Amino acid sequence: MDLVPALREPLEQPLKSVLGPPTAKVMAEHLGLHTVGDLLHHYPRRYEERGQLTHLVDLPMDEHVTVVAQVADARLHTFASSKAPRGKGQRLEVTITDGSGRLQLVFFGNGVHKPHKELLPGTRAMFAGKVSVFNRRLQLAHPAYELLRGDSEESVETWAGALIPIYPATAKLESWKIGKALQTVLPSARDAVDPLPGALREGRGMVPLPEALLKIHRPQTRADIEDARARLKWDEAFVLQVALARRRHADALLPAVARRPRPDGLLAAFDDRLPFTLTEGQQKVSKEIFDDLATEHPMHRLLQGEVGSGKTLVALRAMLAVVDAGGQAAMLAPTEVLAQQHHRSVTEMMGELAEGGMLGGAENATKVVLLTGSMGAAARRQALLDLATGEAGVVIGTHALIEDKVQFHDLGLVVVDEQHRFGVEQRDALRGKGKQPPHLLVMTATPIPRTVAMTVFGDLETSVLDQLPAGRSPIASHVVPAADKPHFLARAWERVREEVEGGHQAYVVCPRIGDEEDEPKAGKKKPPAAAGETDAERRPPLAVLDVADHLAKGPLQGLRVEVLHGRMQPDDKDAVMRRFAAGETDVLVATTVIEVGVNVPNATAMVIMDADRFGVSQLHQLRGRVGRGSAPGLCLLVTEMPEASPARQRLGAVAATLDGFELSRIDLEQRREGDVLGQAQSGTRSSLRMLAVIDDEEIIVEAREEAAAVVAADPDLERLPGLRTALAALLDDEREQYLEKG
Repeated sequence: MDLVPALREPLEQPLKSVLGPPTAKVMAEHLGLHTVGDLLHHYPRRYEERGQLTHLVDLPMDEHVTVVAQVADARLHTFASSKAPRGKGQRLEVTITDGSGRLQLVFFGNGVHKPHKELLPGTRAMFAGKVSVFNRRLQLAHPAYELLRGDSEESVETWAGALIPIYPATAKLESWKIGKALQTVLPSARDAVDPLPGALREGRGMVPLPEALLKIHRPQTRADIEDARARLKWDEAFVLQVALARRRHADALLPAVARRPRPDGLLAAFDDRLPFTLTEGQQKVSKEIFDDLATEHPMHRLLQGEVGSGKTLVALRAMLAVVDAGGQAAMLAPTEVLAQQHHRSVTEMMGELAEGGMLGGAENATKVVLLTGSMGAAARRQALLDLATGEAGVVIGTHALIEDKVQFHDLGLVVVDEQHRFGVEQRDALRGKGKQPPHLLVMTATPIPRTVAMTVFGDLETSVLDQLPAGRSPIASHVVPAADKPHFLARAWERVREEVEGGHQAYVVCPRIGDEEDEPKAGKKKPPAAAGETDAERRPPLAVLDVADHLAKGPLQGLRVEVLHGRMQPDDKDAVMRRFAAGETDVLVATTVIEVGVNVPNATAMVIMDADRFGVSQLHQLRGRVGRGSAPGLCLLVTEMPEASPARQRLGAVAATLDGFELSRIDLEQRREGDVLGQAQSGTRSSLRMLAVIDDEEIIVEAREEAAAVVAADPDLERLPGLRTALAALLDDEREQYLEKG
């Protein structure tokens, strides 16, 4: 693709040639900024008016902050210390205020002289540093600062009303230094190539890109900031949606074999065996999938389903439809435990229909094969042979399916379970094993808000299963504050005993295994405690092996307790799961290997230790392992974090709702959005600097429609060189491949 190099030159200039190597090096290493264009797109996080001071009461702990405030008081103390035994040590304490709260600054040693002269009461300045707590008070130790002096000609009103941009900064480069660097490159904003088609920009009344860049960095009024934000959000949403629309357009041109089930085939026989009727949601989603499979272009569909909504059944019916039509279907699972679990549940659901070529197999049966990395040589050889000859219609496996040796007779459908666990290359490698591109069904039990689905999975059609099958029970969730109320934890273990005595089983989940490999190295000193850090944060996370031992000898003595974790031998893992599923184990102490797909309807209770160490969506996933039968489920979230901490608020949110979509919004808001173009794949900083996926739903929906229209009219963007330039900047090589491979 010709990217019209002439258009890119001014903003492509490396920062080191404009700002000098030392500053450019810090910007590259700490902020990921390499060119003039990168710096122009490093937008202020917020703005301060000189006459209007920051709310010091809202400062976040342990974050690098920039505040604008006034010195209220400054005192120099002398003290004796090991370095200054004669009482010659000096400490300068400066109190600053913003009218709403006060914050203490502290300087030591030789560092006191300059601030002692400059930070006099009444002085206003910008201060930057890391917020910590000392003697229960917030403080900044040795903050960097920049005095705010009005020019002599400037009237007090003008000075007080000027907007100061506060940039995302680092300890190595304060906000005001970034502001000065931007002053240097800002004239280049005039050369910025506008990616939006003129008609679109004018139709929506948006300012041109050069003007938006000038207004975002040097606003005269709050209205300037709003104009610039509205424009820059549109850029991000539109360019990203054009990239996705081009993917959808290219996919629609690929050939695929249409796969239609036979009216009297394997799928019909399977449906006749089912002891229950499908939910309305399952029927609707199945129809969407079957309609896609019947076309001569590859299906690209995302199936979202709440934990326990019956996604696996829907996927299995799609796989059987493909086998009916003479093809093979492969399901890719992220872990061996999950692959084995899927294999077991699929063969159980299919019964004699899974015994193709065997004595007692049904007439139209097929073979269901498991392929994982740890299988014995003979079993593996047989599985590979069954795939190559087409004897096996259904294969379930881990990434072992992707290896070069694995050949399919006629791969028609790939089902990827828990999409977020797989790199794009892995998905692509499996899709490449079809004679023509196979149909693709991606499943996730992590609910994704609609706008995120439009941006992250914008190339996939989406189906949502939000009904739980009849007979599923509600799950009660409670936070157990183990440090504040130790008797609550004792009661939690009593509840586990009560569940077991009632004929049920329980999980206990821990963040760590506790064998040598994940222990801190002996002799390594712990780092000193960070200010404000609690004991719960300082100690290592609780470990499966320690907790299982403690429970078996203490609170759960006499119960059958077993452990399960990712570093066990696959056969041992499978044996533990089989015993638990058969009811031969009362309590399973495990890591998150049980997070997805493990289905034991008799397990009714789950205790999650150090629950604050897990993300919101992960806790929701784990909780979905209980309440899968007719008895109600119980999930206890154990934490030692103090009541007012963000971690406790997060756990409170999980306990308060079973709505996965609501929790995924909370999760996203807390994690901030990461890189919607697959941070796991490219490891780069977010491509979204202005657009908030959760808040800007309207913009994303409209940008998607506009992008689809633009790509339909001009797939190669021949008439829109500015848009091609912006796409090239967004899709560096790694992201380009990410989008290409889907």
